[in-house]
Amino acid sequence: MKTNPNRFWIIVIVLGWAFDFLFWKKPLGVNFAVFATLCLLTGILLLRVDGLRLAPQSGWLLLPIAFFAAMAMIRLEPITVFLSIVMALFLMGVVAVTYLSGEWLRYSLLDYFLGYMNLFGSMIARPIGFASENRPLPSEQPSLSEKRTAQIWPVVRGIVIALPVIAIFGSLLSSADPIFAKRLGDFIGLFKIDHLPEYIFRMVLILVIAYALAGAFLHAAQKSDEKVVEKTWVKPFLGFTESTIVLGSLVILFIAFVVIQFQYFFGGQANISIEGYTYSEYARKGFGELVAVAFFSLLLLLGLGTITRRETENQRRTFSFLGVGLVGLVIVMLIAAFQRLRLYEAAYGFSRLRTYTHVFMIWLGLLLVAVVVLEVLHSERRVALAMVLAALGFAISLSLLNVDAFIVRQNIQREIRSTTDQTFAKGRADLDAQYFLDLSDDAIPPLVSAFHSKALPASVKEKVGAALTCKQYEHKQDKSVYPWQSFHFARWNADRAFRQVDKELDAYKIIDADLPMKVQTPSGEEFPCYQYYYD
Repeated sequence: MKTNPNRFWIIVIVLGWAFDFLFWKKPLGVNFAVFATLCLLTGILLLRVDGLRLAPQSGWLLLPIAFFAAMAMIRLEPITVFLSIVMALFLMGVVAVTYLSGEWLRYSLLDYFLGYMNLFGSMIARPIGFASENRPLPSEQPSLSEKRTAQIWPVVRGIVIALPVIAIFGSLLSSADPIFAKRLGDFIGLFKIDHLPEYIFRMVLILVIAYALAGAFLHAAQKSDEKVVEKTWVKPFLGFTESTIVLGSLVILFIAFVVIQFQYFFGGQANISIEGYTYSEYARKGFGELVAVAFFSLLLLLGLGTITRRETENQRRTFSFLGVGLVGLVIVMLIAAFQRLRLYEAAYGFSRLRTYTHVFMIWLGLLLVAVVVLEVLHSERRVALAMVLAALGFAISLSLLNVDAFIVRQNIQREIRSTTDQTFAKGRADLDAQYFLDLSDDAIPPLVSAFHSKALPASVKEKVGAALTCKQYEHKQDKSVYPWQSFHFARWNADRAFRQVDKELDAYKIIDADLPMKVQTPSGEEFPCYQYYYD
């Protein structure tokens, strides 16, 4: 980069233009994966030219980055897409921060925070410093090409700075005087530029993206070789006695709670009649509170572990023992909450929120176990790594699970089981096919597969067919034209699945194309194409 700074600036500006080309007024699709790949490959090649190689430990992060970037063009379920993009950007930031050192495996939570603060600072200030460092000294005799470059760049910079300034003040003056506004509009019309403000904004956006990428590349080249200094950022100040009282009190409270409620926790369906609860009341009663207890217990244990003075081996063992006991009891309560959630899912089926919570509780439990193991091994610094891995595990699990497809499969299977098992069907709700209407295109292939299943009862098949008819009508009403940048596998798979049932869905008639739209099934029943809470 230092050997040819002009080339460096041209490359980052091209990347800024690529961002505009890929994303401006284009829905998410293959564009995110393409842009992430361009940024990573460009950064690696630029640094490699300067003899700076990617550390092997940081190179491992390229695999999950590729996975999450791919998921952004494979899944359409909102939380899965959001987590995929966030995790890909987070890991790309970690690569920039630890490009040369590969020290992310040894980072504490504070190291991550400070590393990102330094990265953001570099994205703001480092490009300016780089530009000033590479100006030729007055005593140097520039070559002819350098003289031409020196003459061109000030003009380019002046135009770039002047355009947004002129646009802002021209807009204000146009608002102040309609005659001036007309004359200015006529002047712009001479150049046949109907969207000049938009073009100016896009150009500014390109330069902002280019500037930020330049700062990230420069940070990776100049600051990512810093080694982790394993020192205590917060000196322990709380006495061992105080911490022991806090932890011991919580352990006693949790023991009392678990002992008193043990039968209530694990009695399962028997408790519904014993306690007089409905399925919904039993499953939901205290569920949120139990998950909150688990989450805040984790934060409390991490906080006390950081600020507590443990000066002798006995004190360390006692604190670890209490920590193990606390986590063990919290895990018991998590299992209880998980049991309630399963009962709720069995009674009312899966929803997105229940699925997220289901997966989250599993990873929260694993994180609790990891934290207590690290506490026993006196490896508290590894807690940050455990938290990052748990977050990645949660995001990867949702991506692999395919949340919307999972909901369709589980709810339909639950409906099939209920037709043959009356004990299972007792106290449960019928299939809520209207809920399928709010799912993304990820749900279309499993709906089509279920529609073709011979094991599906006729009444359930009609509901599935009606839901597909509503979704197909919605697709046909969508006149959007998706460029190649917005190509998405979920939309492509949904279109293929619809073609498989196109003729079969002719038996379902749209009887009211206006809201609230309804579908008439072959048996004559009406199926509303909206959720009940819209009614």
